[in-house]
Amino acid sequence: MRDFAVSDDPRVQAQLDRLEALSVPQGRLGLDAIRALLDRIGNPQNTMPPAFHIAGTNGKGSTSAFLRFMLEADGKRVHQFTSPHLVRYNERIRLAGTLISDDALATLLAEVIDAGEDVGASFFEVTTAAAFLAFSRTPADACVIEVGLGGRFDASNVLARPAVCGIATLGMDHERFLLAPDDSAPAHPMARIAFEKAGIAKQGVPLVTQAYGLEAGDAIAAIAASKGCPLHMRGDDWDAVSNGTIDYRDRHGELALPMPALPGVHQADNAALAVAMLRHQDRVTVSPAAMVQGIENARWPARLQWLSEGPLTAPAAPARVLLDGGHNPDAARVLAAYLAALEQKPHAICAMLDNKDARGFLTPLAPHLAYLTAVPIPGHACHPPEYLAKIAADLGLASGTALSVEDALTRVTGTDTPVLICGSLYLAGRVLRANGELPD
Repeated sequence: MRDFAVSDDPRVQAQLDRLEALSVPQGRLGLDAIRALLDRIGNPQNTMPPAFHIAGTNGKGSTSAFLRFMLEADGKRVHQFTSPHLVRYNERIRLAGTLISDDALATLLAEVIDAGEDVGASFFEVTTAAAFLAFSRTPADACVIEVGLGGRFDASNVLARPAVCGIATLGMDHERFLLAPDDSAPAHPMARIAFEKAGIAKQGVPLVTQAYGLEAGDAIAAIAASKGCPLHMRGDDWDAVSNGTIDYRDRHGELALPMPALPGVHQADNAALAVAMLRHQDRVTVSPAAMVQGIENARWPARLQWLSEGPLTAPAAPARVLLDGGHNPDAARVLAAYLAALEQKPHAICAMLDNKDARGFLTPLAPHLAYLTAVPIPGHACHPPEYLAKIAADLGLASGTALSVEDALTRVTGTDTPVLICGSLYLAGRVLRANGELPD
């Protein structure tokens, strides 16, 4: 499956068309292509501001958002690289706090593709190289770099000396890639996932992580030891307890932090990891007051986001519409915990890519839903709506299908039962665009 991207600017679209025509890795592993491409454009990864590099199955995007908002609250200029985009490709590259402009993006992509057209780089590798080139040319105090997939073989893993590396929550996702046979990797599935994520560890660079089960924890500890990097795992070198506030502690002392404005109790864990990453590196300073402000101000679209009234949601009025892009069983459990606190069970509209564990996703959600309408994701290889509806029925949840999100929303008109749109970030992006809520 290609990582589709479109733009309203014809100059950007021309370059995105070139991106779409590039090779798809199809099982190719390693960093040779991205290194060759970066070498063609002067190895910008070596002249970027200090980087905060974040891997993980769930939570790495939110953690990167907390980091950016904390750094900016301290007056720092921050570059950010994230994926996938929701509505506009520009969302992937934030320069000194602002999404890259169409003019700059068109020129940048043309330069990188022209330089490495014969390298065999993929969509994501070119995107990464373009981001790093922009980051090397624009003054800033820090870079927040989110891993795209895995860690060990992710294109972002060319960073030689980041300020700190972090690993967010671990779980099962992208199994076809991350659990592919490899004699050099652990056999236990969770140990293997941890092994891949910990591949971002660098000698002498602090590695800050959440707490995990025995297999995953041991795998990360082994990688840290083999690479000679200081390991700071939650429960050992730092910890945080949330109960109305976040009570954080590490070797530097204790902090009383607010609960995040981002909804969901799990966001306290992501905020705490961001704080721990800041406090276990010494290249960029951030005050405790800025950490507090960043936690309170952080935003991250399509994660438990209540949509505004707009062209898409208006037909569902007076029902409120909740959007969440989580797409794996662990994300579903987080979503289920949030739904359990609602006064009414929502009517869910769900779509999922065909490489996702649909039954594993729907199983924890089903007890908290009133009904499920399955829809397709236009332009993407997705589970047939009939398949999702059957899984829901097997789980004892009333279900049906619709041709689109818009079609499904017309069926809840006139009720106050909340609506949940879930199952895919690609679906979430279409929803945000249709409702006129473009991430900024």
